[in-house]
Amino acid sequence: MNITFQVLGCWFLVLGLCAVSSADEPYRPVAGKFPALEKAYAYRGELVHVDHANRRGSLRVQGSGMFFRNAPQPFALLPYGMVRYHGAPADLRDIPIGTVMHARAYLPPDPKLSAVPVLPVDNKDKDGGSAPAENHLLLLEDEPSRCLREGKVWKLKELELQNEAGMVIASCESIDGQGGATEDEKLTFDAATRVWRGRELLTISELITDGVWPASGKKSLDPQAVWLGLTWRPTPDGVFARFHISDIWLDEVAIQRAALKQTQTHIAFIRSRWMPAHVDAVEYGKFGRAKVTATLFGGMDPSLYADFKKDASAMMNATDETLKHTHGAYGPAHMASRGSLLDVTKVDGEPPLGSSGIQIRFETDLVIEGLRPGRTVRVRPTNWPQVDVPREEYLN
Repeated sequence: MNITFQVLGCWFLVLGLCAVSSADEPYRPVAGKFPALEKAYAYRGELVHVDHANRRGSLRVQGSGMFFRNAPQPFALLPYGMVRYHGAPADLRDIPIGTVMHARAYLPPDPKLSAVPVLPVDNKDKDGGSAPAENHLLLLEDEPSRCLREGKVWKLKELELQNEAGMVIASCESIDGQGGATEDEKLTFDAATRVWRGRELLTISELITDGVWPASGKKSLDPQAVWLGLTWRPTPDGVFARFHISDIWLDEVAIQRAALKQTQTHIAFIRSRWMPAHVDAVEYGKFGRAKVTATLFGGMDPSLYADFKKDASAMMNATDETLKHTHGAYGPAHMASRGSLLDVTKVDGEPPLGSSGIQIRFETDLVIEGLRPGRTVRVRPTNWPQVDVPREEYLN
């Protein structure tokens, strides 16, 4: 694979995530620290609600039983929680409702302050696993993002087609053939399914016209390695947990182009909202002066981190746990502390998930409330545009 995720680092390769058994001590992230990856609980489900301004939403979690009867489960992204879509960084607003997403999550850090329901710690062992108590997310990613990260593809083995709609039998396997394969799944598709080949966007009808797929009937495939985007739709015949294919990427050029498009969308978003970071330490001086040491959050395009340079001017504003700007009635720059970057350093070793491993040291002559150790902030290099954010994205 030519696609790399430089910022996410090699710790993504060890995402052999294990669910915390009910016999273990309940694990909760500690404020001000990036949590232990091996303690994350993994599940997947259909995205059914998004509150992007508050970094929350709901997933219909896949469990045993009838999928359509599973009640949506609210979740909240941790401040350093990351979203991935089409193999690239994303915001919740980028994800279409109905997309099947994979979650890596923890119990609420502080149940008394949880923005979403607090459930019994063993709730994932009940109701077929459809309502886990681990609802504070470190990572939320769609199917192609998971496959790209883990070095997997879907192998299409057989299809049955009638009137530009039908079903395929497929399994998810490691690209190198070393990691085994999942059990075969039956997945539906229809005339609205998008087929990406190189720089082309094709329809099912065009695949039929080109003779790639038959107009009707069954056809055995080689099997064919592809990447799939998955959604869920109501199904007939008493089948309640069958997923639907929204997109098929037939080759690496196609999936790389999808990742590039999403990357550019996210770069523009972060430059307008500022880079989130965690405050590690503050050295207070006289008359409002301070030197703030902060770690930039991870999972973003390297070009964003490259804009943080020693001696460059910058602005820093306090945020709450949802990363909303908390100071200023006319935009994030209204009350932000202004100053310069004294240092920009990369910590040794691989950073934990959620951290970029890049630490900045920012000096200002007028420190504002909220720039304290353990708190979250947003930072803007002055070569980024200075714009006002929508009213729902800041606190007055």
